[in-house]
Amino acid sequence: MLYDLSLHMGYRYEASASGARHLLRLMPLSLTDRQRLIAGSLTVSPTADERTTFTDFFGQQTTSILFRALHDTLDIRMQARVQVDNLPLVADLSPELPHLRAELSDLLSVASGSPHHLAGASPLLPDVAEIAAYAREGVKPGQTVREIAIALCTRIHKDFKYDPEATTVDTTPREAFRLKRGVCQDFSHIMIVALRSLGIPSGYVSGFLRTLPPPGKERLEGADAMHAWVRVWCGKAAGYIELDPTNNIAASSDHIVVGYGRDYSDVAPVIGVVKSYGKHKIEQAVDVIPVKG
Repeated sequence: MLYDLSLHMGYRYEASASGARHLLRLMPLSLTDRQRLIAGSLTVSPTADERTTFTDFFGQQTTSILFRALHDTLDIRMQARVQVDNLPLVADLSPELPHLRAELSDLLSVASGSPHHLAGASPLLPDVAEIAAYAREGVKPGQTVREIAIALCTRIHKDFKYDPEATTVDTTPREAFRLKRGVCQDFSHIMIVALRSLGIPSGYVSGFLRTLPPPGKERLEGADAMHAWVRVWCGKAAGYIELDPTNNIAASSDHIVVGYGRDYSDVAPVIGVVKSYGKHKIEQAVDVIPVKG
């Protein structure tokens, strides 16, 4: 699928900000045999006093912006054209859990794509006993790692309710697990904690999801959103798979990857500090438009 993406994030400050620094992670990745960024632009208003772009440890394009002058608003706009292909269907080559642990122990690489970075606790994802117990309950004898991951994805989708009012960006996995509701960030964090408790390396994927309107309804502009799903390491032969517990599906050509990390803190679309006080308002709109051939 060929897509045109557009994103707008607008911040309105109650009191003028006298300075700010932000990191922006919004540009889709180019991934071998799966996704290709054809063109992309990222603009901010007002114009930043300093701006640099670099590639972070996990291979994600990151833009750092610094403002010294007073400003009441910040507008961020990203536009891109990207080609996305479906991940190929392959046989289940993943081992059972005891063999996965042995394979991980034999793997000496600590490169950015190494599963060792996804095997233990991370900044936002400590061990959670309740989630570990939940994960163990669903494991059946003889299951492969891929079967365990898919079953857990299905179970979370069934047991948890999508509710954008129930949680915030700062809600912990323990809190969301007890609520049994939340959004894609919560479901992905819970699934990652559960998989890691079983010894299965897993991480967070940030990106865009193409959404389809209900039958007979026109698509609304700005109706798409940034999304999150889970990357699971299934052993040396099988490599990584990606699962979306919010929708109980495997990642497909409708999932456009922006970044990989251990948890949300590694891939937050906008993060930074602002010298101001009072409240601020945030507006966000995303469009994922298929390009007709």
